[in-house]
Amino acid sequence: MVRTAALGLALSFLALTGCGKQAAERNVDTLDNELIDGNAIGNARDPAMMGALQDQIMVDPSLAAQANNDAVRPPVQPVTGAVPPDGIAAGSSGAISSATTSEKLKSTPAPKADCPQCTAARESLTLGALAARQKGGNTAACAGNMRYSTRWSQRLPGDLPLYPDARVVEAAGNDANGCSIRAVSFSSAAPLQKVLDWYYTRATNAGFSAEHQANGAEHVLGGTRGRDDGAFALFLTSRSDGGTDVDMVANNGS
Repeated sequence: MVRTAALGLALSFLALTGCGKQAAERNVDTLDNELIDGNAIGNARDPAMMGALQDQIMVDPSLAAQANNDAVRPPVQPVTGAVPPDGIAAGSSGAISSATTSEKLKSTPAPKADCPQCTAARESLTLGALAARQKGGNTAACAGNMRYSTRWSQRLPGDLPLYPDARVVEAAGNDANGCSIRAVSFSSAAPLQKVLDWYYTRATNAGFSAEHQANGAEHVLGGTRGRDDGAFALFLTSRSDGGTDVDMVANNGS
């Protein structure tokens, strides 16, 4: 008797399921008819609506086989944010322009044993702080209001420009209230001695004094010029790849 009752319940459930499915199909058909009838004009159905529903979809065979060439596609490899090597624009040898390599450079004098400027460079966390510790004229006062932008690297004094293959990292400057101070951090693929000699040659040819200090791998070249109260200081360290990192501060000058 129990099995008979269970069988009856199962048959009743299947019957209800079938009825529900048929009812759902009828409801869909009814909905379609209501949508069509809702657009009827008088007793006639809207011919535009009937045509849209019953006509075949038009397909252009010549376009169906073409891919969408303007579609956005994923890159063939992940995008990387790696910084290119310093010598990428100078060739694998790290050589710079022929005008620079062919020019006769003066040899920088041997450094003094004492290097107080090396300590200043290590203790300065920003270009502004490094500039504030430089002596001469209004350098320290003007350093307090320096503004940061790499554009300042293009406004260095003409006598002491960027090294030819310099890759600028950061720059700052101040031209307000009679100030004319610039500071820039850059790297070069050239070895430290070549960069040092290049700036020593330019500084002395332009009438600057030039004093060389060093403490281990840290080198400082700095000097002043009386005619325009100009002053400069370069802080150089060798890189592990054979190049040179440089921080430069220049005040006044032309």
